Amino acid sequence: QVQLVESGGGLVQAGGSLRLSCAASGRTFISYAMGWFRQAPGKEREFVAAISWSSGNTYYADSVKGRFTISKDNAKNTVYLQMNSLKPEDTAIYYCALDMGSDYYPREFEYLYDYWGQGTQVTVSA
Repeated sequence: QVQLVESGGGLVQAGGSLRLSCAASGRTFISYAMGWFRQAPGKEREFVAAISWSSGNTYYADSVKGRFTISKDNAKNTVYLQMNSLKPEDTAIYYCALDMGSDYYPREFEYLYDYWGQGTQVTVSA
């Protein structure tokens, strides 16, 4: 069984920064990707960023490109989301997820992800 545990959420003022972490444990995979999604109140969950574990290729939603950076630590089985220049519209619950079917290029579609963390709240005040 796979477990994904997020941490690092909190309250920050607009223009500030936060770093989210997601530690994976359980099964060992040959190739996969990890992604971050978010869900704001009253809205559907949306893709934020993803990274291929084997190639390191990354993919970002247009709304966060240039402000957010996804990275990984292979030794710790951990993926990070560095969020800079935060805006009130970034307020959401942030989820990390594991895509077992991805290889070289990470994917953005929620239905492709097999495992999900419990989520961590990010609140950006104006």
